[in-house]
Amino acid sequence: MTADTASASLAQPGGISDPGLIKLVNKLQDVFTTVGVNNPIDLPQIVVVGSQSSGKSSVLENIVGRDFLPRGSGIVTRRPLVLQLINRPGQPQTNGLEKEIADSTDKAANTEEWGEFLHIPGQKFYDFNKIRDEISRETEAKVGRNAGISPAPINLRIISPNVLNLTLVDLPGLTRVPVGDQPRDIERQIRDMILKYIQKSNAIILAVTAANIDLANSDGLKLAREVDPEGQRTIGVLTKVDLMDEGTDVVDILAGRIIPLRLGYVPVVNRGQRDIDNKKPINAALEAEKNFFENHKAYRNKSSYCGTPYLARKLNLILMMHIKQTLPDIKARISSSLQKYTQELESLGPSMLGNSANIVLNIITEFTNEWRSVLEGNNTELSSIELSGGARISFVFHELYSNGVKALDPFDQVKDVDIRTILYNSSGSSPALFVGTTAFEVIVKQQIKRLEEPSLKCASLVYDELVRILTQLLGKQLYRRYPQLKEKIHAVVITFFKKAMEPTNKLVRDLVSMEACYINTAHPDFLNGHRAMAMVNEKHNPSRPVQVDPKTGKPLAGTPARAASPTLVAGDAETSNTGFFGSFFAAKNKKKAAAMEPPPPTLKASGTLSEREGIEVEVIKLLISSYYNIVKRTMIDMVPKAIMLNLVSFTKDDMQKELLENMYRQSELDDLLKESDYTIRRRKECQQMVDSLGRASEIVSQVQ
Repeated sequence: MTADTASASLAQPGGISDPGLIKLVNKLQDVFTTVGVNNPIDLPQIVVVGSQSSGKSSVLENIVGRDFLPRGSGIVTRRPLVLQLINRPGQPQTNGLEKEIADSTDKAANTEEWGEFLHIPGQKFYDFNKIRDEISRETEAKVGRNAGISPAPINLRIISPNVLNLTLVDLPGLTRVPVGDQPRDIERQIRDMILKYIQKSNAIILAVTAANIDLANSDGLKLAREVDPEGQRTIGVLTKVDLMDEGTDVVDILAGRIIPLRLGYVPVVNRGQRDIDNKKPINAALEAEKNFFENHKAYRNKSSYCGTPYLARKLNLILMMHIKQTLPDIKARISSSLQKYTQELESLGPSMLGNSANIVLNIITEFTNEWRSVLEGNNTELSSIELSGGARISFVFHELYSNGVKALDPFDQVKDVDIRTILYNSSGSSPALFVGTTAFEVIVKQQIKRLEEPSLKCASLVYDELVRILTQLLGKQLYRRYPQLKEKIHAVVITFFKKAMEPTNKLVRDLVSMEACYINTAHPDFLNGHRAMAMVNEKHNPSRPVQVDPKTGKPLAGTPARAASPTLVAGDAETSNTGFFGSFFAAKNKKKAAAMEPPPPTLKASGTLSEREGIEVEVIKLLISSYYNIVKRTMIDMVPKAIMLNLVSFTKDDMQKELLENMYRQSELDDLLKESDYTIRRRKECQQMVDSLGRASEIVSQVQ
């Protein structure tokens, strides 16, 4: 249908209508409202917005053709009103309704028009004054008599031969200053509620604005522009056109020269407050509106495109076309939502349990299998983003622990002067002729003991990783369903870990003690004393290269003279007073030396190392480094094996036995399987959503 054809059809009183599509959306709204879910699939609907004094209520009553909305000062609409208008050709009903209508306070009451509330199924309201009273009563039941507001909608269906099929949502009017008992943040509350409805892409915004104010100051249009800046889904309604100053009109606005809207503007004339007070019938008001536009010089040429009847037809067409466009998306959304909630409902499990012993046994078996799978890397939920499970334990062994042990330097705590002191102490009362084995063993054992701390830290880190895996496994939906079972498994497994940590730590300490207990200088990788001494001598007295004849390439004749045997220089005994312990204690002069003063209470080394001491210290350091590297390699290899044996593999092999011994007790099984409040509530919500979405799917499947 072209735009011209559509406009021409709209201008005709009959208009266009496809009641099936709009009724379909009405059914979907009813389905979701009955479960307390407000429009979860973003259904197409027309949302009415405007300021308090813009005339929203009068526009809606004119469209319906009856007085039915509460009136008063301040905020009258305090809950969203979902108004479903259903066209039903006149079929007078006479089954006992004459008396009800005769007793009615509504003079216009008849058997062809009535209202129905979704919260009172089956009851028909032929008296529209009672509809107004019920709206007020239901509003006060939710928000009380004060001026508070609530987002919970009231669903009202009006069946009449005088309406076109429409679905409208009337929202509280925008206000700026709180009055009386209104909350201080009433403006923000109303604004948030309106935005929640109009920001949905399937909502058509009906922005009601009084024509006798500047359009740029329109609260409704301003809010609509926030969510629809291009004006693609906003239709403007200009009220109070008859109250504009003499000589002014809204022609420029209708032509889109002020604030253009793709769906355009429709001017209407409503009843004034005096007309309402004087009970002026809406039929008479609609006739007066028609005469106004037909006789006004600015509007008479386009009078068929003005007024409430044209607005109703236009809204009917816009809604129908919008539903046609969005129906495939609605079907897809209903289908995907149904699948999502069905899966969640299945994961929550049935409310009826069965044999509690079998359930607990199955959960323990499933948990044990998952535990084993995660540690072995056979888990079906392997991550491509980060390390998890057994891979993190491997990282602790081969990165953290290995690098931590390799970083230990035996000489960051033992300095050369300390080694010299140990050398002297280890020789006892007889000065040593060779580098002492005792000094080497003392220092090496001290440094080996330093490996105990990082080794125990490694065990602790693996323990933390096991707890991490436990927490991840217990985070699954199954264990959220049974909080007491989850807590029990957590407590039993943590106790199990702690029990396994005792032999693990003991074995790690024993490994360190084993290395410190026996220093195996016969190890094939160990640098023995002779080789160490040769390396130091080579460093201090490098051998001179043999001179060769450049012509023949043979060594030159003559060898260097053999070094003479060392002899004591006569003057040395007299001139040198350093002696064997020279760096510990030396007399300053001959008199003190002759006096043989007793040694001081504390003898500490002072001064630099002598050449002999330097050589001995270097030899010791070479030997210590060689052996310490052997021990570090051994620990890097053995400590992970010890932890795997007594902690990781032990928990993997004995987990099921431990859980069964501590949990499989008949007296406790029922308590363990008590469901959480969240699970019970969520299952109910999911069941309601599955039922509603199932009905919604049946409804939309009827439309091809």
